Amino acid sequence: MDKARARALKIINAVHEQEAYANVALAKELRKGGLSDMDRRFVTELVYGTVKAGETLDWIIRQYINRPLSKVEPIIRDILRMGVYQLRYMDKVPASAACNESVELAKHCGHAGLAKFVNGVMRTMVREPEKGAFPEGKGKATVQLALAQQHPEWLVRRWIKEFGYEEATRLCEFNNQQAPLSVRTNTLKTNRLELMLQLVAAGLECEKSSFTNEGVIIKSHGSLDSLQVLQEGYCQVQDESSMLVAHVVDPQPNELILDVCSAPGGKTTHMAALMDNRGRIVAGDIYQHKLDRIMDNANRLGISIIEPMLIDAREIWQEFPQQADRVLVDAPCSGLGVLRRKPDSRWRKTKELLTELPKLQLQILKSAGAAVKPGGLLVYSTCTIAREENQDVVKAFLEVASEFSLVNAGERLPVPRTEDMVQLYPQRDGTDGFFIACMRRK
Repeated sequence: MDKARARALKIINAVHEQEAYANVALAKELRKGGLSDMDRRFVTELVYGTVKAGETLDWIIRQYINRPLSKVEPIIRDILRMGVYQLRYMDKVPASAACNESVELAKHCGHAGLAKFVNGVMRTMVREPEKGAFPEGKGKATVQLALAQQHPEWLVRRWIKEFGYEEATRLCEFNNQQAPLSVRTNTLKTNRLELMLQLVAAGLECEKSSFTNEGVIIKSHGSLDSLQVLQEGYCQVQDESSMLVAHVVDPQPNELILDVCSAPGGKTTHMAALMDNRGRIVAGDIYQHKLDRIMDNANRLGISIIEPMLIDAREIWQEFPQQADRVLVDAPCSGLGVLRRKPDSRWRKTKELLTELPKLQLQILKSAGAAVKPGGLLVYSTCTIAREENQDVVKAFLEVASEFSLVNAGERLPVPRTEDMVQLYPQRDGTDGFFIACMRRK
């Protein structure tokens, strides 16, 4: 049995049956070693590709079986998904290898009887590929786009209504691209030029970000565990659009800053660097292990002004009533702007999230607003492109918080934009989807 495929199957099954995160489960498995560089790349492509294709693979499989897919043993479902992905999307994998190894995996998992079922399904797919062709014709455009671009149909339908068919297609295509690694220069220890020289000396190809002066895009890299400049705190992994938020907050040395939903801490540590590590940043979160991670990053980056606080953001005003110079609400959101970075996340989103989350987001924003001192700033950000979670939440807040007024966030960016509430769209801006609004208390 192919140990690379066996490793991949283990991860894929954990994602589907234990709700594991694909990137976390993959990293954990690869750290165990025992795989060549070629096998590591193969496992990575197989895991991310299979998980990302999700419902598309299930649709294809249904065309070849005479029973509900839900009635198929979970591990066999994943063997079929992995096999179909190889047949359909991995041109360099021979069909015979995809079929034979799928059968061997079924046997190894203790399902000798079901190995014949797997063999029959896979061989039929090879002989009769036309049965798995996506629907075409009048009235099928949305379904065809959803299947071809491996996105939930409800989400594709939403984007077609909002952007039109062509732009919705570009958005889906963007989400299916491999996201580059972006890092933020830790200006407490170095500058961007020196960081890039260190990266080049380490054999990496990199370029400047066009969004911020601290950002660096790394074109190709190996394990981050062995990236010395990262481990020694000269940089921090952070998405380009995420780096914009701290600049809108614009924290000053010796101020009191609240970051009420701070995990994983990229923006928290960025603000500390902009403050030259002088002042006080209270980093709040409801999970202790996430606060521990923030402090680990802070220590690695040489930051001493961050204070972790285990607290629900909806209660932060009770601890700091009208005391903070600036408050950041990087709110929990649907994450519809960062789907390319999380291959499994698109299938975990639901329509209901876009009704439920705005209620929570508004509650947090109200609490955070009550912690802002007169003349202070309140910044609201998300990594989604859904208006319900962005502009609508800010407008709802301003309707009930007359003491706040909107500040033009676009003018506060390193590369200024015209809009008062900044909305980055992946298909238009070539980066993660992100929203930023800024308000001042009278």
